[in-house]
Amino acid sequence: MSGVTEGHRVPGTLYGVPCTNLHRAVRPPLPTFLTQFSVTLTPQELQRYARHLILPAVELAGQERLKAARVLVIGAGGLGSPVALYLAAAGIGTLGLVDFDVVDVTNLQRQLLHGTDDVGRPKLDSARDRLRGINPHVQVELHATRLTSANALEILREYDIVVDGTDNFATRYLVNDACVLLGKPNVYGSIFRFEGQASVFSTTDGPCYRCLFPEPPPPGLVPSCAEGGVLGVLPGMIGTIQAAEAIKLALGVGTSLAGRLLLVDALTMEFRSVKLRKDPACPACGTRTITELIDYDEFCGVADAPTDEDNDTVVEITPRELAARLLEGADLDLLDVREQGEWDLTHLDGSRLIPLGTLPESIGTLDSGREIVVLCRSGTRSATAVRQLQAAGFRKVKNLAGGLLRWSDDVDPRVPKY
Repeated sequence: MSGVTEGHRVPGTLYGVPCTNLHRAVRPPLPTFLTQFSVTLTPQELQRYARHLILPAVELAGQERLKAARVLVIGAGGLGSPVALYLAAAGIGTLGLVDFDVVDVTNLQRQLLHGTDDVGRPKLDSARDRLRGINPHVQVELHATRLTSANALEILREYDIVVDGTDNFATRYLVNDACVLLGKPNVYGSIFRFEGQASVFSTTDGPCYRCLFPEPPPPGLVPSCAEGGVLGVLPGMIGTIQAAEAIKLALGVGTSLAGRLLLVDALTMEFRSVKLRKDPACPACGTRTITELIDYDEFCGVADAPTDEDNDTVVEITPRELAARLLEGADLDLLDVREQGEWDLTHLDGSRLIPLGTLPESIGTLDSGREIVVLCRSGTRSATAVRQLQAAGFRKVKNLAGGLLRWSDDVDPRVPKY
């Protein structure tokens, strides 16, 4: 061993190889959802899974458990990509996917289920093709729908393990409550910029997502990946951890993340975990006062589709209308409420940057007597900013409909989309 003298071997290694698990694993009792199965592996599968079959914690019986398992992955995006790829490769017998989106070129930086030729295709179609290429022995079940309170119990009921690869709070609470009601383990993951989290919720004795986050954050407080960005490899890191947790649950081996929250910082490459406790007052897994699924968009303060009343409240101006007024020399203020990194990427000449999160403390620097047009990437954050300004007494304020994305489509295609 280079750099290690005889008698000073690195603890826990055998010639540089970790050896803490070289002993024959003692297999704990099976999870209740996998106590009954009758599966045999084909000669092709025996060859494919050879490196699993010689693992003391897997062997033939364990690989048959994997083949008997039914795992549902919610979301075929950043987290769902590595989860689905590794579960398929590992030999999970039935892999369900829930998604209703199409592949966009901005997905390709991190969503490895999809390729350049898949842009514009439904994500489930490209995911199915990719997974079949990974492992033709896995049965892939597609659910081309948005997960809602109306269909969640019906979809989740048919699976043993649920992996949450969603990117919004409403669906996370929905998945959590459905898993608790059905008694399904919920393998959780989330990502933001350079940081990620992972845990296992809704086990027999462990906490659920509501124990950790009893209430959702205020709308607009936590930007989405489209607004805040995400390091491309981060969902790969967190998704791989989720896949490992799902495989351990299916095998019935090891110590899961139930009762712990794993925190990952990719910038410092630090991993740490904090203990989680089951909250006796939790309405989902504690008091069990939640007996049916609710309106999670309303619970999380997610706005519904715009109504006539909403349009009357938030006055909009189209990109073409704004461009015409600017050409006429209109005396107005352009307020950009995106983040600094987005501003550096592209912005309209003469606009002023005040990120939405800092707007309340900056309102005093704005002139309420002037006409103000608020803009962002897509028009969502700017609409929130318009409402904040209206609440502060501003009356001549408008939202740029569709944001810079629509500006690029309707006015100036040189403005990059992101």
